[in-house]
Amino acid sequence: MTDDAYAKGIEIREQMFGPEHAQAKVDRATDFTREFEELVTRYCFGEIWGREQIPRAQRSMLTIAMLVALGRPQEIQVHVRGAIANGVTKEQIREVMLHAAVYCGIPAAVDGFRQATVVLDELGL
Repeated sequence: MTDDAYAKGIEIREQMFGPEHAQAKVDRATDFTREFEELVTRYCFGEIWGREQIPRAQRSMLTIAMLVALGRPQEIQVHVRGAIANGVTKEQIREVMLHAAVYCGIPAAVDGFRQATVVLDELGL
């Protein structure tokens, strides 16, 4: 994989999640998961996260809200880490969770707060 979108995706993944979630993650992929990791890198991060029309901090907040709505706790944790790396504050993450409570439901927001708290505590925030 050497195309521009893929390279940009690796760069964005590394900036948001560190080297262990960028090229190293793709390199560790199995024959079964490799194509999926390449797809995520190229399209999710290179093509979408790489667009300049919405700043990364806003993309992070949108993503967290959508993950709360979908009930994806592990991904909430991953993207709270990425949000912090993208300059989102603890207070902004709280506001996203409060907003999600109204539109996604209290149980979804309870889980979102729970998952965000795990990461924020680990980061000393």
